Amino acid sequence: MKRQARGSGSTIAGSSTATRTGEDEADGGDGGARAPQLRRRLGRADLRAVPETRRALRELLRHWGKPGRSDIAELLTSELVTNALVHTDHDAVLTATVGPDGLRVEVRDFVARRPHPRPPSAAAGDGTHGRGLLLVQSLADAWGVRAHGVGKVVWFELAAGAA
Repeated sequence: MKRQARGSGSTIAGSSTATRTGEDEADGGDGGARAPQLRRRLGRADLRAVPETRRALRELLRHWGKPGRSDIAELLTSELVTNALVHTDHDAVLTATVGPDGLRVEVRDFVARRPHPRPPSAAAGDGTHGRGLLLVQSLADAWGVRAHGVGKVVWFELAAGAA
């Protein structure tokens, strides 16, 4: 059974782009090491950010999870990023964090309107619109939407070892 709408203690801040890799965790054992993370500010309506984000996520997940899990993560991240850029007409912020329980991806936008999974729209012409959240709902181990200041965060989680 899928979990939905669990809150998170993580924060999304600033306009920086950063990637920390597994090597960051392994240097020194000071107990203060942070999980590998990807953070990106996505420009308003900049759909070039979608393939760029996929490439950066692929690099972050290079040694993560069972075969196929990173492919699912890329697909679901692409859906959330595309939705934020197409449906909000604002910037967005992506945060992907690899932790002991798996991967958590959050896309924050600055519009309070909540997305809803809906059947694909035949009116869209090409039959490709309307499937994004249905994919997230069916492939993620958990997903949800939560209010965040001005706007919202749409997130999903994937366990590394799930089939």
